[in-house]
Formats: sequence, structure tokens, C-alpha cells
Amino acid sequence: MSETGTAARNVDHEHELRRSLGFRDLVVYGLLFIAPMAPVGVFGTLDAKSHGAVALVYIVATIAMAFTAFSYAQMVRVVPQAGSVFAYARVALGREVGFIAGWMAMLDYLLIPAVAYLFSGIAMNALVPEVSRWVWTALAVVVTTLLNLWGVRAAARVGFLVLAMEIVVLLVFVVSAVVVLARDGAERGWLSPLSGDGTQGAFALSAVIGAVSVAVLSYLGFDAIVSFAEEVTGGSEKVARAVLFCLSLAGVLFVAQAYLVALLEPVSSAELAADPGKQGSAFYDAVDVSVGTWLRDLVAVSKAIGAAFAALAGQAAAGRLLFAMGRDRRLPRALSKTDSGVPRVALLCAAVITLVAAVWAARRDDGMDHLVSVVDIGALTAFTLLHASVVGWFAVRRRGGPVVWWRHVLVPVVGAAITVAVIVEASGAAQVVGAVWFVVGVLVLVGQRGSRDEVSG
Repeated sequence: MSETGTAARNVDHEHELRRSLGFRDLVVYGLLFIAPMAPVGVFGTLDAKSHGAVALVYIVATIAMAFTAFSYAQMVRVVPQAGSVFAYARVALGREVGFIAGWMAMLDYLLIPAVAYLFSGIAMNALVPEVSRWVWTALAVVVTTLLNLWGVRAAARVGFLVLAMEIVVLLVFVVSAVVVLARDGAERGWLSPLSGDGTQGAFALSAVIGAVSVAVLSYLGFDAIVSFAEEVTGGSEKVARAVLFCLSLAGVLFVAQAYLVALLEPVSSAELAADPGKQGSAFYDAVDVSVGTWLRDLVAVSKAIGAAFAALAGQAAAGRLLFAMGRDRRLPRALSKTDSGVPRVALLCAAVITLVAAVWAARRDDGMDHLVSVVDIGALTAFTLLHASVVGWFAVRRRGGPVVWWRHVLVPVVGAAITVAVIVEASGAAQVVGAVWFVVGVLVLVGQRGSRDEVSG
């Protein structure tokens, strides 16, 4: 039997997912979760932090996240299972480390959808203020949950239509920006998005690196693709290609729109840095002034709908993670039950958690800040354990044939160094929440071992 076959566990049909997804479906889920216009919400912050070199920030961030994508592509080939990094760390580093990897990933998979639902609720409330934003938020959860319960294939079809809408809006923005730039010229220097606008002094690499620590968060979600490894027709190679393709395409889209809007931005990076209140709406304000209110509103509506379906993809990935951990008896076994190949129990559990978190946050003025501050630590910790899994499987255990040092050691070590650096740059509150969640996971793990010891005794 091949090493791939050895790594992949056999599962009984009661706890098996239906294979129905193709390459396009995987890319749709990945891009939905990331969101093609993710820079809209963070452009102002990145512009201020990088001294105007916002396009360069996204170039560096794409390269940085490529290390993580490459490690995912390697591990999904040897462990083509639902559960993502939980499954990889389990076979490469041991069952206990696998549990911790899955436990930390839950912070990302369960709360990122809540952030997306909240963003959708806020946007819809701005368009229809008579309806409270928590009502819009809850409605978005219900609609997307029903689609996920319908089945991964049906959700992918609807998601494709939403993604197509987002791409069309992005193309409208690109064409409009090019027309304005050709007619009126740029507000800043043509190379300033790559070298800085000069209003905060000379180009500073440290400023770009500091902004990269924020920009990489725009990419969280492409890893959701590997969660569908057991539902793909054609083998794990297709999943690996989808991961790399999705990240590359997202990088191109992010760099292009960041470059264009930076040229349209009438406010300097120094002014944005001095007035943080302007940073959140900087993208919309630049579009409003340079192109028109119609495009600003179109982008806002697109973000509202796109955010809800980003949450759909995130909720689906969270359900697969809970399913895999339940099947491995690391969470209640009921989570691994499937109905016509759909993990409905796990999906409903994920939906309830995200609904509670999203509605709670929607009813608070500081709710968004609380959610955003904690989601990133879980993902970055899981990414670090992913890189460790590559080294453990290929270089330490030597289960993947001859060791290729650049592929099996250099790339994952550099990738781990990047994710650890971003964790260090995270806010103190996020680090505390991440540490508390980690300790709780360790206590759960110790409790599970104690229960098993009693049964054995």
C-alpha cells in the first residue's frame, strides 16, 4: 500500500462524506471565504501603516502566504481527509498535537464566519436602517445555513453566482478607475503604491513589514479548500492545485485593486495615519470622490452579499472540522454523523455557535473589535503546526520517500517563522485570548486521556 493510502484512514459509510465537488467548486469556496474585494475594509489601515506602499504590502503578503499554501498542498496529498490541519498534525506529530491543532483552528473556523455575518448585517442596516443590524445578521446566518444543509454541491452552485457578482463589481471598479486615471491623472505618483507616497518620510521596509502582519489576515480562508478533500472527485492532487491557484488569483486581485485605489486616494498616508477614523472608509471615500456615489454604493452592496457567502464557506469548513474531530472521538461522536453524505449535525453545531457570537456582537457597539481580535490567533497557530507537520512527516518520520530539503524543511521552516512573526505582532488582547483557548484545549485533552485511562483500567 502507498504512503498516501497508509496516511488516509478508512472510514465507515455512516461517517463518510459524498464526493461531488470539482476543481471549480473548490476555487469558488476558497475565493468566497477570502472575498475578492477583501482589501476594501483594510485599505486605509494598510495605507497608513505602510506609508502609502499598499500594493507592495499585498505583493509581500501573497509571497508570505505562499509558504503556507505550499505546505497545505504537500500534506493534502498524503492525508486527503476532512479536518485540514487537525488531520495532518495527527498523523505527522501525534494524536495529541493533532487535537491541539484542530482546537486552535476552531477559533478561526467558528469565529471568522461570525465576523463576516456581522459585516453583512452592518452593511444591510446601512441600506435599510429601519431593520436592526442584529436581525440582518441572524437572517444571513439562517439563509446560508439552509444552503449548507442542502448539500455542499448546491451551496457551491449558489456560491458561484455570488462570486461571479463580486468579480463583476470588481471589474466595474477596475474599468472605472482606469478611465478616471486616464482622463484626470493620478492623485499620487504612479509608483507610490510600490514605493510609498513620501508624506511620512523615506521608504521604510519596517513599515511595510508591519502592514504585512495585517494584510495576511485578508488571505485567511483559502485553507478552507482542504477541508473538502473527502468530497472531491478526482483525487487530492486537484485539491492541492486549487489551494495554490486560489491564493495566486487572490493575490493578483488584491494587488491590482490596492494599486488602483491608492492612485485615486486624495488623502495622503500621513493624513490617514493622523486620523484613524478615516481609515475604515478610505476605500469607499476614494471611490466616491473620484468615480461617483453610484460605484461606492455598488461596492457596499457587493460587500454585504459577499460577506454573507464568505460566512457560508467558513461555516461549511467549520462543519467539516467538527465532523473530523468527532469521527476521531476528540469531540462528541454525534458530530460525525452524516445524512446523505452531508454532516448536518456538525453544520448545525457550527451554525449555532456562529449565530450566538454574531448576534451578540451585532448588539454591541464594540462587537466587531472583540471578534476580530481573537480569530486570527487560532488560524496562525494552526498554520504553524501545519508547517511542523510537513517537517515531521517528510523529514523526521521519512514517510514520504526521499527527503527534498528545500521542499520538506526550508519552505515549512520559513513559513512557520512568518506565522510566528505575525502572532508576535498581534494585539495583546488577541494573544491573551489565544493563550486562554490553548490552555482550555490542553485541559480538555488531559481530561480525555484521564477518561480513557479509567476505561482501560
